[in-house]
Amino acid sequence: MCRFAEVVGQEEAERCVVKMVQKYQSPVRVYKYPFELVMAAYEKRFPTCPEIPVFLGSEILHESRSEDGAVHVIERSCKLNVDAPRLLKKAGGTRGTERPGLCWLLIAGVEHVFFIQRNTVNWRERTLRIEAHNETFANRVVVRETCSYSVHPENEEWTCFEQSASLDIKSFFGFESTVEKIAMKQYTSNIKRGKEVIEHYLKELISQGITFIPRWSPPAGSGRDEPSPALEHEAGDIPLDSGAPGSPCPSAEAASPDADKLDADYIERYLGQLTPLQESCLIRLRQWLQETHKGKIPKDEHILRFLRARDFNIDKAREMLCQSLAWRKQYQVDYILQSWRPPALLQEYYTGGWHYQDKDGRPLYILRLGQMDTKGLVKALGEESLLRHVLSINEEGQKRCEENTNIFGRPITSWTCLVDLEGLNMRHLWRPGVKALLRIIEVVEDNYPETLGRLLIVRAPRVFPVLWTLVSPFINENTRQKFLIYSGNNYQGSGGLVDYVDKEVIPDFLGGDCMCTVPEGGLVPKSLYQTEDEPENADHIRLWTETIYHSASVLRGAPHEIVVEILEGESVITWDFDILKGDVVFSLFHSKRAPEPSHKESTLPGPCAGDNVQLIDRTWVLGVDFSRVESPLVCREGESIQGSHVTRWPGFYILQWKMHGPPPCSGSSLPRVDDVLASLQGSGHKCKLIYFYEVLASKDFRGSMSSLESCNSGFSQLSGVTTSSSQSQSSSHLSR
Repeated sequence: MCRFAEVVGQEEAERCVVKMVQKYQSPVRVYKYPFELVMAAYEKRFPTCPEIPVFLGSEILHESRSEDGAVHVIERSCKLNVDAPRLLKKAGGTRGTERPGLCWLLIAGVEHVFFIQRNTVNWRERTLRIEAHNETFANRVVVRETCSYSVHPENEEWTCFEQSASLDIKSFFGFESTVEKIAMKQYTSNIKRGKEVIEHYLKELISQGITFIPRWSPPAGSGRDEPSPALEHEAGDIPLDSGAPGSPCPSAEAASPDADKLDADYIERYLGQLTPLQESCLIRLRQWLQETHKGKIPKDEHILRFLRARDFNIDKAREMLCQSLAWRKQYQVDYILQSWRPPALLQEYYTGGWHYQDKDGRPLYILRLGQMDTKGLVKALGEESLLRHVLSINEEGQKRCEENTNIFGRPITSWTCLVDLEGLNMRHLWRPGVKALLRIIEVVEDNYPETLGRLLIVRAPRVFPVLWTLVSPFINENTRQKFLIYSGNNYQGSGGLVDYVDKEVIPDFLGGDCMCTVPEGGLVPKSLYQTEDEPENADHIRLWTETIYHSASVLRGAPHEIVVEILEGESVITWDFDILKGDVVFSLFHSKRAPEPSHKESTLPGPCAGDNVQLIDRTWVLGVDFSRVESPLVCREGESIQGSHVTRWPGFYILQWKMHGPPPCSGSSLPRVDDVLASLQGSGHKCKLIYFYEVLASKDFRGSMSSLESCNSGFSQLSGVTTSSSQSQSSSHLSR
């Protein structure tokens, strides 16, 4: 990319920076047939395939086999029909005054596009690897695809299929966006069609009486049982992932082949119907989390909620999810169902509770808001207790969704809330109470997106529009579309509650026959109000004030540093931190001199803004006044880092986080495109992080991960099981 920038100049480089490479990664699709039979069905696609109209035909360019016949390589030129000429011609008509020569030059004579496909089947290993790249417009658009067929790891009579691809549009006469949409639309429309074609030919083989094909075996007398050596590349062959000049992007193969993979049947059963691109977004975001949050990534349904909340924009969903995971970690939200016990007053006067499920199997939560003394609850308990209770309700809701998914045999990822506003009056518009409600809504919107499937509001009084005007701007548009509001008795009869809730579970206070155990509420006695010496901080919701995590800001040119004094050698310093915003470099230093802090207050609002403390004096010289004891570690936004260091000497150990920036370019060269991209995506002049550290005696230390058990950094309610790995740097162990 840097070479490209030097050739076309800085202006062209900056224009290309904003172009993102489109990627696709499929889930694992399973054919419940042996590999050999699937291969026989696959070969029926050549040289032409009427079942795939876009595939016009193919011809073999060259073919080779290993001596024992175990490895068979075929390279084909494939001819495809696409809609690009017609659409580009239409687009060219609207922009002909700008560059008519280029448009007509592009269209002239271009009726089809050609791809080169290289198939390598290994009959001994029972695998097929397919690598393909475009030949048409290869200097402007680069399409790379990798597919593989292999034996199912748990059933050797089944066959797995995986597919990944990348699309890199460098330039296309100003039609880059159009070409991107055409390519992605056609590619995704043919993904699932490919599986249908294989199944079509499998049924055709079976109808012909071909139900078994024997496995490959070595030729008699060959005496060769060991795997065949890889075939030498023939003249003119260039592997797709060779990295040779002219190969503008690496292979589209998954970056983490050992990571747990998602099965297409699992997705449909537990997550619902997703489009191919939505499946790809889920898999790619999941892979990224596995690489950066070892051992503690959320469950798939939780990841999917954040993708839905951001319309499957991976970058936006990743940012939102990472902020939420750091929030959960900092305030130990994962343990709220075990640790939170609502006070007796809250149990008596909070008029909400779970009540069976709706017609779609969603857990049903009933809130008699009109009967709730919100002013009394805020004055008696404060925002802290109310927020904890609301969070516990959301955590319980997610748990109930999982249970209902197993009970009903279909994905249940959200719940329904039935709100009864009978009794709502001006008392509910008490300003501090509304302010607390808005803060709670903000926390829930940021951390529990797409968990509300439907909100049924019944018996809305005349004062409700006033409350709705205050609250609705703080509710996400997608969430607002799930609201159904009934005034008076309009909720009764057809078109009302019976359309969404079975009649036998409609609560008795709404005219149903089902007894509901939700508290009736009432006015909280003023004698239970907190005194003026007890009120909570009204500026923010603090959650757990005893959180073990600290927050900090890292400024450009002003790193954040903390000092740990070690009185004797062989102690262990452990750390655990999350990067909330920006990229930072983490280092560990040792000094015999006690540093004097230089403290800077953060200008960020809110309790999690953090401070900036500098300890290393500007006059200190590295190698003289202090020394580096851990190699610098670049930590990207959203990453979670744990590590430890065994101290060798007493003294002062300084943990430092400083802003990461691209290395300066020499005066004679243009800026690297990757560095320009990093600067465009950077977070300006400020980074944010949360961190925890402690010092352990070496005899108490049992490895960097076990030493961090006190951090409670796992996601107990949300995590799926993943493998964890660590990276050793000198005497330190760092795991992402």
